[in-house]
Amino acid sequence: MTLEERVQAISGLSQALMDLGQATMKSVFTRAEQENRWFTQENIIQSITAIRDEYCAFDKLQAWTEQYQIQQHRSPQRVGLILAGNIPLVGFHDVLSCFIAGHHCMIKLSDKDKLLIPLLISELEKVDPRTADYFTCVDKLSGYDAVIATGSNNSAVHFEYYFRNHKHIIRRNRNAVAILTGDESREEMMALGSDIFDYFGLGCRNVSKLYVPAGYNFDFMLGILHDEFKELVMHNKYKNNYDYNYAIFLLDKEEFLASGSLILRESTSIASRIASVYYEFYQDIPAVLDSLKERESEVQCVISKLELPSIHSFPLGHAQRPTLTDYADGIDTMQFLLEL
Repeated sequence: MTLEERVQAISGLSQALMDLGQATMKSVFTRAEQENRWFTQENIIQSITAIRDEYCAFDKLQAWTEQYQIQQHRSPQRVGLILAGNIPLVGFHDVLSCFIAGHHCMIKLSDKDKLLIPLLISELEKVDPRTADYFTCVDKLSGYDAVIATGSNNSAVHFEYYFRNHKHIIRRNRNAVAILTGDESREEMMALGSDIFDYFGLGCRNVSKLYVPAGYNFDFMLGILHDEFKELVMHNKYKNNYDYNYAIFLLDKEEFLASGSLILRESTSIASRIASVYYEFYQDIPAVLDSLKERESEVQCVISKLELPSIHSFPLGHAQRPTLTDYADGIDTMQFLLEL
């Protein structure tokens, strides 16, 4: 397939994903939720809708591919993709990038997300049967030319060693942080709530750390977040984590703030536990930016209403709305694939 044909196929997938209520898809959604209770049907639909609108729109695909010299590859490579499963379809961007680059994807699915990637590949094959030649789901990688692997910090150590003789991208744990001014409106606080709570806060782009001005009063924030997101505690797995963390902080005599759905605790750390978010007071923004530059390996993205110098940031409410060029860990996946 030519690049133009591959782009057209992905664009066609957008139309195929318009009817998320069709029986086949709903059946897969139900099974996915049964296998992983974090994957509620609402979250699955949110992820697919984002993919459809951001990754499959023809004009966005065209603008993306025009940034690169994507030529017909004389010898397409076999690229092993080890996908994460923390949120629904989190590995689809890697699958898409590999396909658009013209390589063959050897996909090692996460045990937490075995059904949704194959569903989208199946829908893509309905758009253009030739796309089937570009994808293989495998239990174990072998015969690969390059690897893109996503996992925890611990698994990354093993990946680095195991794939040391192949070209690779290895991704580790990261989180998003938000820099607040103290004068955010109710609407902006609700947007921050989405950055924190979307997908139960399990994504690497979810906000797990707040930087707030010295003397910041959390009452306004906690009130809004509780009013707008209190239904989260109706989910048993989220509620179990909330109750566990609440109890641990009490037993350890930690000082913390809490609404019925979120725990806030002061800490210099970035990665917080499920159902909790860390916060840190600041005196001036430049000091925060200096700190973030020193810890950039821990940060996936920065959220703020401010225009921050020398750092790429996203508006409140956009943490889980990445575009085609918002590459994980800031590594240009497409350029990596084109250089194979």
